[in-house]
Amino acid sequence: MLTSLAMIFLLGLLMGNLFNKLKLPSLMGMILTGMILSPYALNLLDEKILTISPDLRQLALVIILTRAGLSLDIKALKKVGRPAILMCFLPACFEILAVVLVGPKLLGISIIEAAIIGAVIAAVSPAIIVPRMIKLIDEKIGSKNSIPQLIMAGASVDDIFVIVLFTAFTGLAGGGDVSISSFTQIPISIVSGIILGVLVGIILIKFFKRVNLRDSVKVIIILSISFLLIECEHRLEGILPLSGLLAIMSMGIIIKQKYELLAVRLSSKYNKLWLGAEIILFVLVGATVNISYLEKAGISAILVILIALVFRMCGVFVCMLKTKLSMKERLFCMIAYTPKATVQAAIGGLPLAMGLNCGELVLTVAVLAILITAPFGAIGIDNSYKKLLCNESKLKDAEAINI
Repeated sequence: MLTSLAMIFLLGLLMGNLFNKLKLPSLMGMILTGMILSPYALNLLDEKILTISPDLRQLALVIILTRAGLSLDIKALKKVGRPAILMCFLPACFEILAVVLVGPKLLGISIIEAAIIGAVIAAVSPAIIVPRMIKLIDEKIGSKNSIPQLIMAGASVDDIFVIVLFTAFTGLAGGGDVSISSFTQIPISIVSGIILGVLVGIILIKFFKRVNLRDSVKVIIILSISFLLIECEHRLEGILPLSGLLAIMSMGIIIKQKYELLAVRLSSKYNKLWLGAEIILFVLVGATVNISYLEKAGISAILVILIALVFRMCGVFVCMLKTKLSMKERLFCMIAYTPKATVQAAIGGLPLAMGLNCGELVLTVAVLAILITAPFGAIGIDNSYKKLLCNESKLKDAEAINI
């Protein structure tokens, strides 16, 4: 197991740096590393690592979403208003609709099977989007119209919406019944997650103000509580819908709002944690990719993904209607809201495990979605933000010179 961890870190770092030098996102190198080390290629990873892979990937998500909460200015997000709410579900609806419309014709599947595929590929990846939006916030790029905050918040809620739909669609395909109450879980899980996160955040602030602790100890405490929030979600399943990840992000947000000095210091600590967590996350995402399924994927599957992406971008554009955003800024939002990775790796294989007829096809499309959209979205964000978004710090410098 230790040997596997050594290979994950060393090869992940090596490939990530290599892709950086090629002017490509480092995550592409990390995903490729996972594909090479996976059981479907060289099979160099210990089975124990693969067994706990979902937990390790979730650990990385906890770190990045806490970091997001500590960087997200809720006041700036309030200025955005309606588009922030629409981004949570409308682009995903457009994408699922696209697969339902073209999937049966191109892939020869039923409408419900197309809906399952649509739900699997519709979720965006916070792990790709959030670090890049935090970078833009730190560099004060696009912050005049709160674009990074808008995209970051939407990406975090988008996953909850899509996973609930996925559960409903697979229930229907398996011969189960889906009631209206299934869909009421979406707003309930969002609201309960936010309330719990805010309450925990307020308690932590009071505790940290009274008890003098090193920042490193505070990080350990917050991480431990984050794990407990995830466990709360599992324990309350079937009793009260709750989003543990949203609770974690809300906890970070309230610390940012009520105790900004601490948030800045903790954010610096979490930035360092993310260096290792990023490698684990993307290498293990790559390790879930079954290369043999790619051989079975035809042009039709790729075409469905591309059409779905176009519909998603149209959905983002609709969210931006009647806003102050320029066409360049809207284009950036459309590009930034495309990458997929973590959710597809997590749920792509579930229909196959459930014995659904479309299971193998769903997994194939999920793998393709990762390989197509993760590089496209990451490269698109990295190469377009300087051209499409305003740098507020440079504008202020220019105004100061003019004065």
